[in-house]
Amino acid sequence: MDVSGGSGQPRSGNDEPARPQSGPTAPAADGTQPDPAAAATPGTPGPDPRDPPNPAPDGPAAQPPAPEAPAPEAPAPKTPVHEPEHPEPGRGPHVPAHHAAGGPHGTGRGRGPGRPPQRKPEPGGGLLMGRPFGVPVYVAPSWFLVAALITWVFGGQLDRVLPELGAARYLVSLFFAVAFYASVLVHELAHTVAALRFKLPVRRIQLQFFGGVSEIEKEAETPGREFVLAFVGPLLSLVLSGVFYLALLPVEPGTVPGVLLAGLMISNLIVAAFNLLPGLPLDGGRMLRAVVWKITGKPMHGTVAAAWVGRALAVSVLIGLPLLTQSGALGSDAVDNVGMDTVMDALLAAILAAIIWTGAGNSLRMARLREHLPELRARALTRRAVPVPADTPLSEALRRANASGARALVVVDSEGGPVSLVREAAIVGVPEHRRPWVPVSTLAQDLTDGMRVSAELSGEELLDALRANPASEYLVVEETGAIYGVLSAADVERAFVKAMARPS
Repeated sequence: MDVSGGSGQPRSGNDEPARPQSGPTAPAADGTQPDPAAAATPGTPGPDPRDPPNPAPDGPAAQPPAPEAPAPEAPAPKTPVHEPEHPEPGRGPHVPAHHAAGGPHGTGRGRGPGRPPQRKPEPGGGLLMGRPFGVPVYVAPSWFLVAALITWVFGGQLDRVLPELGAARYLVSLFFAVAFYASVLVHELAHTVAALRFKLPVRRIQLQFFGGVSEIEKEAETPGREFVLAFVGPLLSLVLSGVFYLALLPVEPGTVPGVLLAGLMISNLIVAAFNLLPGLPLDGGRMLRAVVWKITGKPMHGTVAAAWVGRALAVSVLIGLPLLTQSGALGSDAVDNVGMDTVMDALLAAILAAIIWTGAGNSLRMARLREHLPELRARALTRRAVPVPADTPLSEALRRANASGARALVVVDSEGGPVSLVREAAIVGVPEHRRPWVPVSTLAQDLTDGMRVSAELSGEELLDALRANPASEYLVVEETGAIYGVLSAADVERAFVKAMARPS
């Protein structure tokens, strides 16, 4: 099944109300910031022209979160210190796209709301079976449940066709369940190979209840690629159905090989047909999305159209599937479809409808996020920072930060180069009466290459950088190496939550 992706960006600090501060005083409620130009090294660029006017600085606060720009008393670092664009940050987790095939299975991208950048994603979710094309393949615990169900149902059919098998029919049925999911894996590998061909990273393939999921972490760049990426799955299922049909021709009917080949041919045909239905999160929904995207030039329009068709499809499955089975239109006698069989058909229809409806809704939510994702910029989320030497008492560092309206502290060496970041959580944990005797270096985290991010990053590039190097704070630098400020992972997550709530 397919769940499309999305992202968003919070409003700037100008429309964010003032928050209670536990550390250096926050900027004024109107989003304005003080001018830290006095703390910059000679030759340091002046305030960003996009910054609002500078108010008088507030006094120091009793408790500490994070700071925001160099104070007049700060040592003049040789690395220039730039002003961030906006005072009030936000935060936002990365939203990977997913592709799934369900059995009857759809294919899909998008996996619901993304997770915070500080939590590095761990591929997993079941028993690791291998790494074809370098992509891990997992079997989820739910697969064993559906394999047992297939074994029981298919075993009952074998008892009518080949009664001489006796209890061995369940062994044959289990083989069929494994072979069927091997076909589903081929379906998913088709999506995976196409994604890798288009240079789209694939996180994993997972075989689970009602099929498989190929988790593709990015959206296709063009509607043509989107269409191809969705179509290759059903195409491979049709090819497999044809292969099983050709293999069935020389086999004698009424034998175990004949029954197995016929079952695999029909099941792959059903998988292909079901996935070609034009509604998200199925492959056909991705194809419809690509067509509407091509016509309108806007991927969001394609997602909306395909998602609503998917919801209509869910209602049709919920009502229509039990009616079809009850009427005998699917190949069984109508008089037999009563009692427990009717209940099972209704339950199957309800599960399928719920999966399709939920997937379509997730597609809309993720598409909205992805639409706003380019607005999520490091410059807009960065806190103004003040540089301090390692032996500076915490109370003095906070005083300097408050005086200049900063909300972050950067520890610098004797040459003025950044060496570590004072952690906001560590500041909060120091009682006020001890702050004059606690040097900032004891509360700082050494900078690593992954903790330096470019001020030019935005959207998925920014979130990917944070996911690749989980931390609570990051040093934001200009292309020249000049310090721009400090980016808090918590702020990025807050921006992401705001984007989730913002209308498209």
